[in-house]
Amino acid sequence: MANFFTDNPDLKFHLSHPLMKKIVALKENNFEDKDKFDYAPLDFEDAMDSYEKVLEIVGEISGDIVAPNAEGVDAEGPKIENNEVVYAKGTQENLDALVKAGLMGITLPRKYEGLNFPIVPYIMAADLVSRADAGFVNIWGLQDCAETINEFADEDQKMRFLPRISRGETAAMDLTEPDAGSDLQAVQLKATFNEKDGKWYLNGVKRFITNGDGDVSLVLARSEEGTTDGRGLSMFIYDRAHKAVKIRRIENKMGIKGSPTCELVFKDAPAELVGSRKLGLIKYVMALMNGARLGIGAQSVGLSEAAYREALEYAKEREQFGKSIIKFPAVYELLATMKAKLDASRTLLYETSRYVDVYKAYMHLSEKRQLTKEERDDMKYYQRLADFFTPLLKGMSSEYCNQLAYDALQIHGGSGFMKDYPIERIYRDARITTIYEGTTQLQVVAAIRGVTTDGYLKRIREFEAMSLRPELHGYRRTLIGMTEEYEKAVKAVVAVKDNEYLDFHARRLVEMAGHIIMGYLLLLDTERDDKFRNSTEIYIQMGRAENRARAEFIANSSLDDLGQFKQVQESV
Repeated sequence: MANFFTDNPDLKFHLSHPLMKKIVALKENNFEDKDKFDYAPLDFEDAMDSYEKVLEIVGEISGDIVAPNAEGVDAEGPKIENNEVVYAKGTQENLDALVKAGLMGITLPRKYEGLNFPIVPYIMAADLVSRADAGFVNIWGLQDCAETINEFADEDQKMRFLPRISRGETAAMDLTEPDAGSDLQAVQLKATFNEKDGKWYLNGVKRFITNGDGDVSLVLARSEEGTTDGRGLSMFIYDRAHKAVKIRRIENKMGIKGSPTCELVFKDAPAELVGSRKLGLIKYVMALMNGARLGIGAQSVGLSEAAYREALEYAKEREQFGKSIIKFPAVYELLATMKAKLDASRTLLYETSRYVDVYKAYMHLSEKRQLTKEERDDMKYYQRLADFFTPLLKGMSSEYCNQLAYDALQIHGGSGFMKDYPIERIYRDARITTIYEGTTQLQVVAAIRGVTTDGYLKRIREFEAMSLRPELHGYRRTLIGMTEEYEKAVKAVVAVKDNEYLDFHARRLVEMAGHIIMGYLLLLDTERDDKFRNSTEIYIQMGRAENRARAEFIANSSLDDLGQFKQVQESV
């Protein structure tokens, strides 16, 4: 099959973004590792060359091994043997290939045997793997957990656990429980400190745990007796080598069937506290979840890429009424809109990844030396952008992923409903992206702060001021008009001074901001490369129409109108 990196020039385009110079300079800290590790880069060009070479390897493995195994893995799935998860044959082949290529611990520092790559090339690798098999990326991509250990664990824990992940051991984050899904404050799994041996022990049940049999797990547990909220929760590392957790079952899911989703029973399971007590949910899980949401953004974009390619290929080959169906307006319009949504999702993915890269690089740099005032201000600026953009990315890209999968199956017609074509599996795999790591509705709850604090508006104004070629000014004028409409809608909702009314319109406002931001990002991509012009024009036209509908709904609604919607819940 094709190399999934080299057959998609859009990836190299995003990898070569101008901000990468700043990211590499911060990440490599004046290339301090060049004399310590023979694989450390000597300069910016050397670093970028390393990223490309590794991504070519990921692309080759994705195209030649992971993608061909996807259908077999979907049919076979994992199973439990002797209280251990046994992956499907293809899943194990995929993992072995990526481990052999040294593609675990991609972002970890070299002293922990990692590659010390920024977030951008790692997320790009996840984009590639997701296109090949979205279920498998849930196993390989959980090396995200290592980032949380690297950020918050002590040095002894880092030295013991991080090299293991770099060498190929798997990870898991054990958060959800039968009665604590979106509301993690309700977690009840108990952590008890034994004064005699100086160790923590975990007891309770976790549910819907992706790759629950991972070698190294991060577990959210209640460490403070008598508490009922998030302030009583701490984060722990559990090592599977202790064999103190029973795998009760593997869930039979609609999609991503190669990824084992487990129910776990902890019984006096020894564990190690990460960081400080009481900060498990407030600080550590928030960081862990933001990383996971960035990963779901990559998974959504990879799935969107797969769906679009399947639809395009089928539309070219399928003939009806004497010609290929791609020649019919109803089909080529659908494909063009799919491509615009794909390009918009991808540009938002890598913009967000760059924000995360800059602020995290500063954070790690601050552990080595005191940052200057300018550096601290810069870190706060990019952290604020990352906090605003991460829920926007997860919400918008996952919704578009489902729309692309739906439209791709529609283009296949009845054939797409059969298991003869990959789109049937892609359609099922896509459905989870708007649900796990926080539903779209919860992403809106997180993203609405960017609306009410003018966080999105400030960034939009910065985009608006950027230089453009004269022939692109018309698109900017359209986006300026959309921004004025958005501002008016925000003021109208906020003026009511009712939180429930704000919540009622929150998704409309967040999506309005999203359409403007993604329109600007596509426009800036077009400034760099004219190949994005078609997607830019289509997306801005679509976004303008979508925003007008939302603005009109808001303009014609009032606090009294909530009663019509409340009647549903009151009648239950």
